[in-house]
Amino acid sequence: MYKLFFHLVFQKMDPERAHYLAFRWIRLAACVPVLRTFVAAVLAPRYKELRTEALGLRMHGPFGLAAGFDKNAVAIDGLSMLGFDHVEIGTVTGEAQPGNPRKRLFRLVPDRALINRMGFNNDGSAAVAERLATRRPVFRTVVGVNIGKTKVVSEEAAAADYVKSAERLARHADYLVVNVSSPNTPGLRNLQATESLRPLLTAVREAADRAVPGRRVPLLVKIAPDLADEDVDAVADLAVELGLDGIIATNTTIAREGLGLKSDPALVKEVGGLSGAPVKERSLAVLRRLYARVGDRITLVGVGGVENAEDAWQRILAGATLVQGYSAFIYEGPFWARALHKGLAARLRTSPYATLADAVGADVRKSA
Repeated sequence: MYKLFFHLVFQKMDPERAHYLAFRWIRLAACVPVLRTFVAAVLAPRYKELRTEALGLRMHGPFGLAAGFDKNAVAIDGLSMLGFDHVEIGTVTGEAQPGNPRKRLFRLVPDRALINRMGFNNDGSAAVAERLATRRPVFRTVVGVNIGKTKVVSEEAAAADYVKSAERLARHADYLVVNVSSPNTPGLRNLQATESLRPLLTAVREAADRAVPGRRVPLLVKIAPDLADEDVDAVADLAVELGLDGIIATNTTIAREGLGLKSDPALVKEVGGLSGAPVKERSLAVLRRLYARVGDRITLVGVGGVENAEDAWQRILAGATLVQGYSAFIYEGPFWARALHKGLAARLRTSPYATLADAVGADVRKSA
């Protein structure tokens, strides 16, 4: 029914307008106690075998919604109601900004992909921190906070901008993510170079510790799929050296090679980050390389082209303790997380592994 609705209604709408319309429905449903209880019972059944411990946190399962959907922390309970085990909000920048001019979001339906050049449109770290501070959770949900660079801030001043966000948001975050991999903020990806990344991550770690004395907020970094293999290795080594808690692999790509050439050529040429099915192969390769390099020393989060339970299972076998998705949510609709959890539980039951933790990285260890 959702797919029929998508093709008859959503596909004919501007993608960003359709996003906000669906988002409004999710928020409204979560505001009605009887409705949200019913929806959660249907869409968010819990599987004991999928319970996950990661980053020092206990979660109902390993599958979460990636950053980018709820930029301003306005629908965390609504998204939890739909079955996501954790919700990563953001990307949030030091200062509020409108993002890039519209039109800035494009659907490549035949390729089950999206291209976006949103440009970190968000309310800014002060407003989001206040919203999180006054939030009264309905569901027990792990909340990650993804922070990035304000567009007008120079590369030289980037660390101070991230520190500002970390100081405001760390106390409200179950975990914190430094995003240096979006292709839509000028100069941002240059911060992935280890000589820039080391002082940036060190400054954010210190800021988070100052902001939340007595609790170590887990800190992760999110990287691009477009990094060369040797640069992936360098980031992995740096993460271990700095005692980072995790790496999220990966963000969107500026490459277009993964497209099936089915979509409108004009859309394929649009500037921005490509997400969805075409990113699957490279994101999985980066994840495997990271796990081969770091093993179980830090937590890896697999994201990029995750569409179904089989994709999630492959990420776990490749080294991911946690798995995230976003683009497939647009195409699969509200039953997506439910179907993925059901399929993942079934795969675990028929596997040689007693727990999900036993399966993490199993394929990489076999091939070592």
